[in-house]
Amino acid sequence: MASFVASQSCFLTTNPTFLPLKPTSLQQSSAFLRFSAPLSSSSSFPGTGLVHVASEKKNRASFVVTNAVRELEGYVTKAQNFRFAIVVARFNEFVTRRLMEGALDTFKKYSVNEDIDVVWVPGAYELGVTAQALGQSGKYHAIVCLGAVVRGDTSHYDAVVNSASSGVLSAGLNSGVPCIFGVLTCDDMDQAINRAGGKAGNKGAESALTAIEMASLFEHHLKA
Repeated sequence: MASFVASQSCFLTTNPTFLPLKPTSLQQSSAFLRFSAPLSSSSSFPGTGLVHVASEKKNRASFVVTNAVRELEGYVTKAQNFRFAIVVARFNEFVTRRLMEGALDTFKKYSVNEDIDVVWVPGAYELGVTAQALGQSGKYHAIVCLGAVVRGDTSHYDAVVNSASSGVLSAGLNSGVPCIFGVLTCDDMDQAINRAGGKAGNKGAESALTAIEMASLFEHHLKA
């Protein structure tokens, strides 16, 4: 009987996938769990690496194999045949006109040879609805929205900024045409002037460059 138990233990060790049908005690069951656990393929026991290898193959099969990755982006060097519109808020015109001039200069530098339409609206609040109408007209590849909102003593600033940003975003989503948010949101007039051609650059010029890149991306890669 002792020799039979010994031979059974040896059988369980070298063949970890077989269960004893009726374990006679909790000790036998736990002994089986120890014997049947997957062993490393480097084990000295023959056949004990089979379960581990099969598990590895199954895990690898769950990954999606990708043969190639495409990176899509727009180019600022292919702007010759694009048409743009600029929507400018008249409020704080001393600043917004500088933004518009920066945008026009950038379009000229990057060889935009189509006519550019400039549309003036009373304030930043009206940018979104105007941009959406222009986008839905089908005439433009991208629309630049420019404005300047300076913080005051009331909460009016927050309401206008939130409405302007969400309005421009909605215009792009609803029209399918890139609408670029070029609205300055500053604590004081000095900050606005510095960002309208001063030492902090020109937000209008940056917005125009973004419009060219987005127009290129949509036209060459995302056009339906």
